Amino acid sequence: MKTMRLFPLELRRLLQSRLTWLVIFLTVLSPVLGLVLYKPATSTTMLSMYLANPAIAGGVAGGILFGLLAIFELDRARRSRVDILTDAVVSPLTTALTRLLALLAAAVVTVALTMLAWLPISVGLIGAVFGGVDYVLAYVLLMGLALPLGILAAAAAYQFTRRADLALVLLAAFAALSLTVWADDWQLCWLNPCVWALSDDFTNFRLFRSVAWMRLTWLAALAGVWAVSYLCIRRYGKGIFGSLARNARRLYRPAVALALLACSGTAYAAQPFIDNSNPDLSAMKLYELDYAEGVTFLDRTIRVFPDTAAGEVSGAAAYRFQNASGQGWTVYFGVDPGYDLTACANGGLVPAVRTGYEESNMALWEITLPADEQVELVLEYGGFPKDWNLSSTAQGDPEISETYLCLENQTLFPYLLNVLPGEEGYPTTVEITLPESMLAIPFGTSEAEVIAERADGTRTWRYGTNSTGGILYAGDYICERIEAGGMTIEFYYGRKHQAVMEAAGAADAVKAVVDYCTEHYGALSYGTGETLKLIQSRVAGGGYAVDGASLLNEADFTADNLGDTDKGTVPGEVFIHELVHQWWGLGNMFDVADETSPWSSEGLTVYTTYRIVKELYGEDYARKNYVDQWQRDVDDYFLNFYVRHPEYLEMLPEGERLNIAGGLSGVRHYSEMPLKILRAEQLVGGEEAMDQILHDLFNRELDPMYPYLTYQEFLDACHLTEEDLDLG
Repeated sequence: MKTMRLFPLELRRLLQSRLTWLVIFLTVLSPVLGLVLYKPATSTTMLSMYLANPAIAGGVAGGILFGLLAIFELDRARRSRVDILTDAVVSPLTTALTRLLALLAAAVVTVALTMLAWLPISVGLIGAVFGGVDYVLAYVLLMGLALPLGILAAAAAYQFTRRADLALVLLAAFAALSLTVWADDWQLCWLNPCVWALSDDFTNFRLFRSVAWMRLTWLAALAGVWAVSYLCIRRYGKGIFGSLARNARRLYRPAVALALLACSGTAYAAQPFIDNSNPDLSAMKLYELDYAEGVTFLDRTIRVFPDTAAGEVSGAAAYRFQNASGQGWTVYFGVDPGYDLTACANGGLVPAVRTGYEESNMALWEITLPADEQVELVLEYGGFPKDWNLSSTAQGDPEISETYLCLENQTLFPYLLNVLPGEEGYPTTVEITLPESMLAIPFGTSEAEVIAERADGTRTWRYGTNSTGGILYAGDYICERIEAGGMTIEFYYGRKHQAVMEAAGAADAVKAVVDYCTEHYGALSYGTGETLKLIQSRVAGGGYAVDGASLLNEADFTADNLGDTDKGTVPGEVFIHELVHQWWGLGNMFDVADETSPWSSEGLTVYTTYRIVKELYGEDYARKNYVDQWQRDVDDYFLNFYVRHPEYLEMLPEGERLNIAGGLSGVRHYSEMPLKILRAEQLVGGEEAMDQILHDLFNRELDPMYPYLTYQEFLDACHLTEEDLDLG
């Protein structure tokens, strides 16, 4: 009760301090560091650059600043040599708890002021894809919860040592661990959460859940450590151990500390986000299982029910098998490690055993089936999908919400491992029930249709497929159908991105690119000849394609990326550039192992963009905005001090060296290489000759062991040498 009476007095005193307001001001200002200096989110989405980075930077700076303030405040009485008098008036235990609560209240005020101050700035920087929910969650989780963590860590350090200098050293070491050694461990980086990207067009609840779990785990841990340090507060002239024995007489105090530490340890061990897959990428145990002799797969029916509020999946999968062996057998499935499984065979329950082995984001399950000639196995499965442990610092892919989901293979249904298909392959029927605002888009040639609409605002979609696994996208998509290249392009992009797409002339760009590249280089190998789905995915590491569908990474079409003058003069031309990667980069892959070489997919993509723009807007426009710009960039490149004196580049700190090298590499990829290709065009006899060379390269027979298009192959096709294309 005394604590509650003293709390408003202590808070008022704290807020009357100039130092407190200096810390508050610097913390409110600190998100600017995420715009100019500290940028842990590497994606080019608008929310990554202008929300995640400022919020994380604000959390790092604010956590350290409030930690310093906590040490200063706790040491105030001792520094002024009045601690004996104050301890005689108020118990030091009461004083410590009151000051902690006042500091936490000041942190809450600071976060609120920061959110108010940065709201108009964020709206202006982020633009059309700004969302209030993302804004609030980012500043509360990425920044706000860092402040109490800094306070608790600093207060605990001081209460253990009772010396400001040692407490400062401990706080500095603890913060440095988070920023360096623990930076790649998503559960340990308490100050700077692992956030590589936030999606502009779709939700980020999965990533925010992960950050919240980490933050709350550390809050429990540091609160427990603080509670232990609270027991060590010096009383009656005793030392640390004497005070500990005295303060622990009231059993609820150590009980609270132990409970908090136990909760933290349990949360750390039982985290539901990352699997325990075998870290050996060469491991193939799941694909080396013995096939069941005399057993063949007939068909399967899948019913999937995503819970878009909880981010979970439940479903039922019915498999039919033909058993000619006359004996019982064991079937193996690869299942998402976050799912549980129950099984019925021919109407009776059978044991489904999780073996404990995980590989490639799949948990191995085994089920023993009867010797019946016909076996119908029904699996009921569900849970919270887990990320592969290889991507623990780049989480967010298993996003399931009312605007987006992607269910891949073992996340969509249990993946059959050891039964061979019959004559008809793997005939599969998939039904999925989604909110009515979402479109279901099978990744491939299949087309989904609505078979039921319900009063609860959901619809059930059905489609058929014939493959071992499957990928399904669904979301709040807009679909534009575009006739180009002799086929129908189904172009799917997020509704939230509509204004950006319209401003970039996306539909016209798709038509221009597909018509031009199909005519000059040939049709994409993954097009069906009649239709091709272009699907904008949630921000990911890249794109990929299968027969009938290709993925477009959301990050390639952000407002910031569409303004990249290295790729085009205006957003529509940058959009053309990104689409050309369907031919150069996805249709033909490039090995990027040699970072010093100008050869990459960007060179041919920029050159092809120039050719398309030349056809659309004329030679003068294309030369002025492309060729002349390339030449200026290359001239500046060869005048660069570090290009002329590379030995000095090696002397710089690693971070600065990588930053400069990255900029120089961009010039080589986006300007030098297109100029080299343009020079090759002149040497081989003009545009028609170059088009024929590129057509032949695009349609060449691939070496499955090394399917990449190399610089030497390009030079050989042109009958040129590297020296022939030297621009020096």
